[in-house]
Amino acid sequence: MVTKTEQPSSAIDTFKLMTALLVLIAGVVGFYYFEEESQLLRVLGMLAVAVVAFLIAATSEPGRRGLGFVKDARVEVRKVVWPTRQETLQTTIAVLFMVILVAIMLWLFDMFLGWSISKILA
Repeated sequence: MVTKTEQPSSAIDTFKLMTALLVLIAGVVGFYYFEEESQLLRVLGMLAVAVVAFLIAATSEPGRRGLGFVKDARVEVRKVVWPTRQETLQTTIAVLFMVILVAIMLWLFDMFLGWSISKILA
């Protein structure tokens, strides 16, 4: 059996992650600092800062593991057998029918309890 042990993050990885966080915080501060500028330019600048922060974080070991996880998740999503339109429609109709049926049953039960309580108290 092969077991992988998690290696503690190195100081360089911690530095990279902190740098990415600081770049992101600086981008948010800059977004609000330049509020007199066009909102389109501010949003584009914020997107650019987010991409730079992502690229910095992706060079660290936790970032590489996260990207690997995302790639593996995409592979697994491609393996899923999705229901057809007809199956989805039939399931939706069955769920709606059951919801309406349970709602009517609860309403009748509530009406019976209300009627019985009013008879007891009267």
